[in-house]
Amino acid sequence: MALQWLDGLVAGVDEAGRGPLAGPVVAAAVILDPARIIEGLNDSKKLSEAKRDRLAIEIREKALCWSIAEASAEEIDRINILQATFLAMRRALDGLTKVPTLAMIDGNKVPPGLPCAGEAVVKGDGKIAAIAAASILAKTHRDALMRELAIAHPHYGFERHMGYPTAAHFAALEAHGPCSAHRRSFAPVSQLSLL
Repeated sequence: MALQWLDGLVAGVDEAGRGPLAGPVVAAAVILDPARIIEGLNDSKKLSEAKRDRLAIEIREKALCWSIAEASAEEIDRINILQATFLAMRRALDGLTKVPTLAMIDGNKVPPGLPCAGEAVVKGDGKIAAIAAASILAKTHRDALMRELAIAHPHYGFERHMGYPTAAHFAALEAHGPCSAHRRSFAPVSQLSLL
């Protein structure tokens, strides 16, 4: 199914990293240029790492504007993952060099306090080109951050699982306890912190 390209200053917004036990949640906002079509856009989870990386470069070159923002593990612990995701999305929209007329948000909720009207689109990263582009930028940016965290905290294997709750990650948590990048409000981490 071909993705829908929208005219006007419509921003696609998506996040990466709601489920991991470590690292920030990252959101991206993208306003595409209908005159500069980018072939191969899709939900970032359906693309190979090589294709995501190539498309991320093309999105940065061809979009009218784009922005990437984060909410840290500390912010996630303080305000919860949903509110931190909304915060990252607002920051991404606020970072755009053009003010969108509409933000199309991947998911079933519109964050409060957006700088423009918002519309939630369930599975939007597989339907709307601008949301797919945001999905790709958020994912590639977060993966790069997790590879940096892996250098600072080599015991956890962040470069392999990106902070998600895998068997290897649980084993590293058991052996070494949580590090500063871990989300202490998430049950698997908080339960270990109590041991």
